[in-house]
Parts: sequence; C-alpha cells; structure tokens
Amino acid sequence: MTLVQVYALLFVVAGHAVHAEVSVECGWNDTVVVKWTELQLGTGNLPDDIRLGNCLPSAFFDGKGGEIVTQFSSQLDDCSFRRLVTEDQIIYSNELSYVAMAGGIPTLYPIECVYEKPKGWVRRLYKPNWQLHASGTLLFNMALMNGDFSGPAQSSTFYLGSLIPIWAAVDQQDHLPLLLLLDECVAATTPELDPSGTVYPIITNGGCLMDSKFGFSSFRPRVRTSELELHLQAFRFALGEDVYIHCKLSAWDPQRLDEGKKACNFNQGRWELLDDPSQSSLCSCCDAHCKYRRRRGVTSGLHGMTHNAVLGPLVIREAQGMGFNASVKSLMAGF
Repeated sequence: MTLVQVYALLFVVAGHAVHAEVSVECGWNDTVVVKWTELQLGTGNLPDDIRLGNCLPSAFFDGKGGEIVTQFSSQLDDCSFRRLVTEDQIIYSNELSYVAMAGGIPTLYPIECVYEKPKGWVRRLYKPNWQLHASGTLLFNMALMNGDFSGPAQSSTFYLGSLIPIWAAVDQQDHLPLLLLLDECVAATTPELDPSGTVYPIITNGGCLMDSKFGFSSFRPRVRTSELELHLQAFRFALGEDVYIHCKLSAWDPQRLDEGKKACNFNQGRWELLDDPSQSSLCSCCDAHCKYRRRRGVTSGLHGMTHNAVLGPLVIREAQGMGFNASVKSLMAGF
C-alpha cells in the first residue's frame, strides 16, 4: 500500500521556464519513489542537476508520451530525509532540488511522507555491544551508521558526493560529564598510517572540520555531550579502493574548551563552534594554526583523555554526472 502524490509544476529559473510533474510514492516499508517528469517534449536532454536531498537520481527513462522521467528510489533513512514525530504522526520531509542551467540557483520543491504513528512506537537508539578502545574506565567507540543514526550502516559502500554518517562516543560511566571531540581525522588506504603515504585531511587544527568549508560535511547538533555525529561528504580519494578513517578522539571537560579542543563547522561563510556559537572566536584559527600542545598515542591530561581510533574499511565509488574535486595532502608530522 502506498500514498501517491502528484504535482504539476510551472516555474521560471534564471529566465528558463520549467514545466514538470512530480509524483511521490511513500511505501509502508519505509521507502519512497520520487519521479520528476519533464513536460517539455522533444528536447532530448537530461536535467543538468537534480537531486533528492543529497542523493543523485536512481534512473532516467522515457515516459509514455516521449517526455524524460528522472526517478529517485530511496529508503527514508537515506538522502538526508528529516523525521518529525508528533503525537499521532511520523513525518519524513526532504527537498527535490533542480538547477535548470549550469551555474544557476537551485529551485527547491518540498517532498513529504506522512504516516500514522504505530501504537507504542518509540525512537530506536543504537547502543553498540562492542568496544573499540578502552583505557581505565573509559570506553571509546566509533561506527558507520545509517541515515538517521538509529542503527549501524547496512553497507560500507558510498557514492561520491553522498553523506557518510559517522558516530563516535565515550562511555563515561562513573565520570563527571565528558565532552566527546574529534581532534584530528584523515582518510588513508591502510589500516595503519604510513608517514610516507598520502592522506585526505578531514578534521585538522584540533577540531576544525575542513571538509565543511568545501562541501556539505557537518557536525550534527548533539544528542548527548558524550557522543558526536558527523555527516562526511564522500570525497574523491582512492576511488574504488579500501579507505580507512583515522581519528584522534578526546573525552574532555566541557568547561575547558580552547583553540586545541573544540568542534568547528564552517557555516554561511564563517567558522562556528558546535557546542556554543557565542564562543565561535575559538574557531577563528581554523584557517591558520591553532595553538595547542600535540599529544601522541593514548595520553591522559588534567582535563581529559585522548585515543587514536580507526574506522573501516569503506569504499567510495564514482557517481555518474557528479563533479567533486578534493585535495590530497601528505600526512602531517605529529598526527
């Protein structure tokens, strides 16, 4: 059983008239099929740039009348769908973005699936039953997750430009509240870092998410101080090969943030501190050099503890029609 919604569109983008029809089929098995049908016959051209959230089209085909149909087939926990739970409904929402001309401004069209909330429904929480690292009474974890971070990822293959959900946490047990931070992260093709090898820098300078400056990577708002959720946009590095994400995790005193212990996103042209935007001046060093004392390996400090962790392997594959350039830098000394 599905809920089918059909909309006819006529709008103008940068002087270019777009005639299209959008249909949305919301399945009861947490799936959605969105079809964008170009009503301008005889052009023979595929859309320049059209996406559902962060997902590229699943297929293109000719309609019965010769029109071009662009189809997206997705699970509702993929493609950056947002979920809103009300007293009696579960609402999934997203946007279909269309760029009529190269370099043009995207036009967004809302996509929504609304379901009746089952009796006794509760939000799923993923609590891993394994540990990656341990020191004393602190247990550190890092994992690939599904789109809404409610469970482990079903696949470790990602397409260029899509978002890779990464979850990190520390089980603080009897400790006072701790803040989980990612000080440094790089991607490499080996489970152990080779000082002479090349890496893709993701987080540098003591918590600056450099990938957020050039794409759609971002730290998500926290659910708990002891956890950190990261949406990492799949990058052009070692395509088709095994990739490992190497990170330095910190369990830190929330009241002791400084230039070397922070989580910073690049948002609307400026660096912003995830946990307290009013202190975003701590992120002003992200484009230069943040002053802090580097530590190696597993160390214990006055206000927290740091650990090195590795996640993978995962594989990034080329997505047709997707252009994304990324730099590859040599491993920085002292990581």
